Amino acid sequence: MWLLVAGGSLVVLATIVGAPLALAGGRGQLAATIYQTFSHLCHQLPERSYFIKGHPFAVCARCTGIYAGFAGASVLYPLVRSLRNIQPPARKWLFLAAAPLAIDFAIEFTGLWHNSHTSRLLTGSLLGAVAVFYIMPGLLDLSLRSWKRGSGPIANGVVSKEPRIATTESFSSRASAPSDYSAPDRRI
Repeated sequence: MWLLVAGGSLVVLATIVGAPLALAGGRGQLAATIYQTFSHLCHQLPERSYFIKGHPFAVCARCTGIYAGFAGASVLYPLVRSLRNIQPPARKWLFLAAAPLAIDFAIEFTGLWHNSHTSRLLTGSLLGAVAVFYIMPGLLDLSLRSWKRGSGPIANGVVSKEPRIATTESFSSRASAPSDYSAPDRRI
């Protein structure tokens, strides 16, 4: 799961930077597809975007920071935290990471100060990097869901070293997927 997230986030970041390069290289259809895809996620205002070869990135500076921070933290995640630990950190850290971005936005919105591409990039990077530590544990937990429940590989929020592989009998014994409504401790 970690490899998928790290690799996928690097591909997304490369796509953001690749859009203006594709446009500059005469691949207008590819660039248009990338810009159109990211238009659902970002306002793409040129005056708030970085440029390469005279063309804006596929997202604004703040979104570029969020994606870059997420990609960097995803790649470095196993060096900072064990992949076996599926407990997210306290929520206060996520709110503290979002605070500089919110302040940067509010100061610009109220007209008290005009922020820069750098402030947008840095505050976005901080939020994106910290978000990994909340998203990755959930995805790691989901990836372990195919293992047998009950005496499974997770005890007290830590994954054991001995993987338990679901057998054909465990799948055939139930008609549908189990519901998490009866087990609040397994909900994300």
